[in-house]
Amino acid sequence: MTIRPVPGQPAAEVIAPRLVLPVLVFAQFAGTSLWFAVNAVMPDLQRELGWPAAAVGTLTSALQLGFIAGTLVFALLAVADRYSARRVFLLCSLAGAACTVAAWATVRDYAALVAWRAATGFFLAGIYPVGMKIASQWFPKGLGAALGLLVGALVLGSASAHGLRGLGAALPWPSVMLGVAALAAAGGALLYALLPEPPHPAHARPSHFDWHALATLWTDRKVRASVFGYFGHMWELYTVWVLVPLILATRLDGAALSFAAFGVLGAGALGCVAGGRWAQRVGSARVAAVQLAISGLCCLAAYWLIDAPAWLFAAWLVLWGITVAGDSPQFSALTATNAPRHAVGSVLTLTNSIGFAISIVSIELHVRLAQHVPLDRGTRWR
Repeated sequence: MTIRPVPGQPAAEVIAPRLVLPVLVFAQFAGTSLWFAVNAVMPDLQRELGWPAAAVGTLTSALQLGFIAGTLVFALLAVADRYSARRVFLLCSLAGAACTVAAWATVRDYAALVAWRAATGFFLAGIYPVGMKIASQWFPKGLGAALGLLVGALVLGSASAHGLRGLGAALPWPSVMLGVAALAAAGGALLYALLPEPPHPAHARPSHFDWHALATLWTDRKVRASVFGYFGHMWELYTVWVLVPLILATRLDGAALSFAAFGVLGAGALGCVAGGRWAQRVGSARVAAVQLAISGLCCLAAYWLIDAPAWLFAAWLVLWGITVAGDSPQFSALTATNAPRHAVGSVLTLTNSIGFAISIVSIELHVRLAQHVPLDRGTRWR
């Protein structure tokens, strides 16, 4: 089925078929589940192969660096704007799945595993931002709500690594890696098979690299505002995702710790979805600002609440988990709305590239500080 806008009809008036959003959300969840496929089985690999605890950090950074490289290449070549976004999503889903199978096959070779994780990150650049590009084409008027569901799927998929770890021996580690690879491939195939090409104006696809379009990150006031808000969000988000398990470890251990981490981080999906609905009434800018402010206050409150009674401790972490991720889709919606129409995919991809580069600096800074700052229960930060 092919849906095309009526000649002269604005893209904002095109009505998306009902299946578009659920298929896109599932495909985004399935594709981005590749992100933490190895993290979920690291405890098993460490026991079986004797790897140090720092190995998970190295593998995570390798994937992040691969994603940064991929988003930079995709942005500079305008891949998501010059070619069918559906086809790009499919090919990258299949390639990412193949890299995960290769990682499983060479899992005992640590150097090879690091390389395959970096390659997986590279192909994720054709899944996460490209999914947002497809949403921006189908839902120009309700983009905040649509991206709320998409990013919520990403957050839930990312948090699922902790849920899988909590299941422990119920899921042997090879089945987890191969299952995630199959899920990602199925998501890409489903999106390509069931979704029609999104409607777009005849001039929407550029024939060459457009530096001026990418430069709107700095030259256009509205784009710059949403992009820099997103950068601040990325500085906090991955620091919190590294910090939360350490904070929970002051009170919990074993499966209880893993399931609690899944609950706190997975709560970000609620922030994304609820924020998207709220944005339909008050606008994406207000939702993003409120959630960013609340998550910042949660960060400042850590000094006092890390030793709080159990109910207050739990409420603080859940609120932080909800708001630290909930502003992300609204910043992306604002960027997609204000970016040049023919370069939305490239602008979103470059924004992701810079944002994830910032996250690596944040992660590394936190890891270094954590070596000098105690988090034992009853010990306040000094």
